[in-house]
Amino acid sequence: MSIRSIKSTLLLGLSTAALTVPTVALAQNDASDEQSSDKLIIVTASKRETTLQETPIAVSVTSAEQIEQSVVRDLFDIQTLVPSLRVGQSQDSASTSFSIRGFGNGGNNLGIEPSVGIFIDGVYRSRSAAAISDLPNVQRIEVLRGPQSTLFGKNASSGIISVVTQEPQFEFGGSAEISYGNFNAFIAKANVTGPLGETVAASLSGSINQRDGYAEDVNLGFEINERDRWAIRGQLLFEPTEDLSIRLIADYDRIDEVCCSSVNIVDGPTGNIVRALGATIVSNDRFGTTSSSNFKPVNEIDNFGVSLHGDLDLGGVTLSAIASYRGVRSFSDGDSDYTNLDSIRTSANQDDLDTYTVELRAASDFDGPVNFLAGAFLFKEDIALTGNFEYGPGFAQFANAVSGGQYSALEPTLRALIPSIPAGEFGGVGQGRVTDFDYNNSAISIFGQVDWEIVEGLTFTVGGNFTHDEKDVVQNNVSTDVFSGIDLVQAGVAAGVPAALATNPTFNPFLGLRALQFTPPFLNFPNSVEDGQTEDSDLSYTFRLAYDVTDNVSSYVTYATGFKASSFNLSADSRPFAADFIPGSEFQVPAPAPSPIRDAGLAVNNLTTGTRFAGPEEAVLYEIGIKGQWSNGAINVALFDQTLNGFQDNVFTGTGFVLGNAEKQSVRGFEVDGSFTPVDGLTFTAALTYLDAEYDSFTGGSAFDPATLTIVPADLSGQRPAGIPEWSGSIGGTYSHSFDSGNKLTLHADFFFESETQLAEGLPQFTRSVNELNASATFGLSNGLDFTIWGRNLTKDIYNTGIFPTTAQAGSLSGFRNFPRTYGASVKFRF
Repeated sequence: MSIRSIKSTLLLGLSTAALTVPTVALAQNDASDEQSSDKLIIVTASKRETTLQETPIAVSVTSAEQIEQSVVRDLFDIQTLVPSLRVGQSQDSASTSFSIRGFGNGGNNLGIEPSVGIFIDGVYRSRSAAAISDLPNVQRIEVLRGPQSTLFGKNASSGIISVVTQEPQFEFGGSAEISYGNFNAFIAKANVTGPLGETVAASLSGSINQRDGYAEDVNLGFEINERDRWAIRGQLLFEPTEDLSIRLIADYDRIDEVCCSSVNIVDGPTGNIVRALGATIVSNDRFGTTSSSNFKPVNEIDNFGVSLHGDLDLGGVTLSAIASYRGVRSFSDGDSDYTNLDSIRTSANQDDLDTYTVELRAASDFDGPVNFLAGAFLFKEDIALTGNFEYGPGFAQFANAVSGGQYSALEPTLRALIPSIPAGEFGGVGQGRVTDFDYNNSAISIFGQVDWEIVEGLTFTVGGNFTHDEKDVVQNNVSTDVFSGIDLVQAGVAAGVPAALATNPTFNPFLGLRALQFTPPFLNFPNSVEDGQTEDSDLSYTFRLAYDVTDNVSSYVTYATGFKASSFNLSADSRPFAADFIPGSEFQVPAPAPSPIRDAGLAVNNLTTGTRFAGPEEAVLYEIGIKGQWSNGAINVALFDQTLNGFQDNVFTGTGFVLGNAEKQSVRGFEVDGSFTPVDGLTFTAALTYLDAEYDSFTGGSAFDPATLTIVPADLSGQRPAGIPEWSGSIGGTYSHSFDSGNKLTLHADFFFESETQLAEGLPQFTRSVNELNASATFGLSNGLDFTIWGRNLTKDIYNTGIFPTTAQAGSLSGFRNFPRTYGASVKFRF
């Protein structure tokens, strides 16, 4: 079926209200219960327990039943059920990014807090490494679309993903599940819950997720893109009275995977040089599953934490408190030149995160026309990031090959011209760089919201959130690359080239080697010019008018703003702003113009400009929504115009990351979703998202030069951002039949699509589109035993999820491809 025919089918169905989303998660979607118009899913999107129809926010809810039927294993899979959400993974397991309505960032640079906030049981997870583990016993997943800073404060300028797990029960029960599939996929999950006394209940859950890789390293013979994860989670629920509830949660999970394989998309000018040195490149195979490296990648993540939740009902007002500690220990190492030429011996990163949060709230539930919610959120985070990048013996061979032997041959000459060059062979094994950042962030948010029912059915809401955010960073990066620290302009002058011509490669032959100075010296901070600190304050606010048109139809109009504080560039490309430094050699004529860093005597050889941090993001949203709920179906419609001023853009250049702000990025569009149950046991679901995205102003952007396939500065104003599909949607159906014996058959299928979209700025010839089918069939016995067969991506759709310049190989492109078809069977026992 073509994309065009799929769109036509969806639009026709939606226009007649015959179809609506899987993510509405009505009670009709619960295949284990009889259909009932009373049973609406309860959500906490507004930090109150309300029904989906009563919540005047664009929110999608995926229920536990949908998670089972669609074989959703982690947050990566959720995007097939929520078209406005996109989840991407790049060079390692921790580099996962989330975007909603086209806005998102933060996957590849630890200093960037994501624009999409992730909460698990109300606890903020500040980085994707703390949120990608498998979660046993999920009750529902809520995706809040659009800025949510008024109630969530910390980094919710694009939206929220809220995962809610099942709390302990005072009735003994549980489940155990084993699943096996292709690629030797083995998944085991179990949970048990029950009372420990009249006022105390407990639960314990755990999971194991293992799978062979679907890609192969043809040099060393190991498999890549595997799964190897396990998790354990324990909870205690204490309810001494009807009015007081205390919940303690502790969890630990570990990821230890060989990830992630890249493919060669364009084999550039250096490809033949690499092969001439005896190495292998699997060339021009953008959808392949083979690659070549000289050592096995490592991805290890330990994620753990504890949280304490309390709710006290005072009669009309409920007090709530959440205190948490989260820890993440992450180590990764990979062959980042993506060939088996031993030019890179290690490219390791060790990240340690410690996060502390406290949230206090008071929410009213008065019978009168006015209700309120007020609270405060405290946040503190410490990050220690260390990196080690070292050349292997193949680097000098490569440098000599691309320079015609000049890289090593000129070493005696350069040492004679500049006696101060440190000892060490050019490109010697073990040279490279050592990266060290210490990052501290503290923030406080004070928020409140008032709902005033002006007349019956018409409610005016006003809310505000004042956030104050402070960050300070200490950088201590050291380059041990001898050659990259040489001032080649100085060498030319010392060789007799007139200073006025020493910056011209026609007259200064040494300048031709500049491209091999991959790791030049750093200027660390704080220093006398750069204090390594940011301090941001903002008042975000929401105005909303909600009207109950009938008992079955509600509507709302929203104007809201959002905020995300400044983010630091914790990468090897953390370099001074252009306002603080003008590059150049002190030996050139004319001399570089004065600048604060040069005037302070801080300039070092080959220092270039870049970014230390990106300024804050500020979101503005205009939205109109309609929600309808009937006994046999529902429909939600949202029309929106959303803008992010100062969107934090993070682009990989091949050797590092360029972090900056797009002056203005906007998206206009609509979302339609819902469900329809024509007869008992049969439910159809569908969702459709349209996004008209644009860089309204991005004068300091970056894009590929189509001629050289390298990243260059570019004015992207007026262009559509890459990676944001114009159309995306899903359509599905679930059929359940109960037999007189008490046994039950459930059949489910869902289809997800994205229209063709450009993968990277400047390269319109490289695009992706998505057409994936997922399905499952479950036969449940009356004794609690379920047998399921399932499959994901049954259409065997193949596409690239991302594209980037290959490290140290100008003119070459690499990328990542999607998961292949997976299928298997599972057995689950409920008790």
